[in-house]
Amino acid sequence: MHKASSTALCTGLLLVALMTGPALAQAQSSDGALSPALAQIKKSRTVRLGYRESSPPFSFLDRANQPIGYSLELCEAVVDEIGVEVDEPGLKVDFVKVTSDSRIGAVVQNQIDMECGSTTANAERAKQVAFSPLMYVAGTKLMVAKTSGIKAVQDLAGKTVVVTKGTTNDQAMHIADKKFSLGLKFLAGDDHEQSYQMLVDGKADAFATDDILLYGLIAVHKSQDKYQVVGDYLSYDPYGIMFRKGDPQLAGVVERTFRKLATNQDLVPLYNKWFLSRLPTGERLNVPMSAQLEDAFRVLDDSATGSR
Repeated sequence: MHKASSTALCTGLLLVALMTGPALAQAQSSDGALSPALAQIKKSRTVRLGYRESSPPFSFLDRANQPIGYSLELCEAVVDEIGVEVDEPGLKVDFVKVTSDSRIGAVVQNQIDMECGSTTANAERAKQVAFSPLMYVAGTKLMVAKTSGIKAVQDLAGKTVVVTKGTTNDQAMHIADKKFSLGLKFLAGDDHEQSYQMLVDGKADAFATDDILLYGLIAVHKSQDKYQVVGDYLSYDPYGIMFRKGDPQLAGVVERTFRKLATNQDLVPLYNKWFLSRLPTGERLNVPMSAQLEDAFRVLDDSATGSR
């Protein structure tokens, strides 16, 4: 992708991620009252974070079965900022397990305050929930066995593909199926781990989800000699932290957190920790930051410094 188109794309994706809340939203109402979400947090002194069990390096379990990951660290930074906002330092974090299929409902039904996983921010979802600024750009690709001979989506004619329930990758694969007249058969896993196991067990010829999640699963399972990620991008998916829609005060705190991280140059080291360095579980992904994400972080920094 050329630099100009890369910049245009990342700026567009950043706008998508920001479209659910007012830019530079005022974090507190004029009378000093807290919004219902922040009032609930202040009263309980607890922030409920939704996590995923098998979305490395964004949100997954360490060897002690504790939730860790890039998205969770970003959420924890927001928790610190919420503590400042509600004048309650040292807020407790309550981790709540969610899946691809349950995560949006968990936010809408007030079961969690933020979802810290690998969730695509798009216009359809923005009708129900709000999103943080852009934190990653992924896209739909295929995981296949190295011995399969599959190199591109066109090689899947008449074959079986597994997707994970509640993901945008399902739609991307149906579009590809129709575009290339593939006659695909579809299976659906409850989470990425189950989808991966369907591929391993020979129930599917390919597993379609975001490329970075495929690389993460291969690394965690140490299956680099058996499986590979192939094909062109079938979609582009901007990730964001998800939280309840219609709360400008909470949106302002989330946005302020990201702008502070960008201005303090904390986002790049955080990225490097989870995508380039060895993970706490022992694996190393070695996925450099994309030009699109570099530009998106730069836009955040520029907008923060320009607003002062």
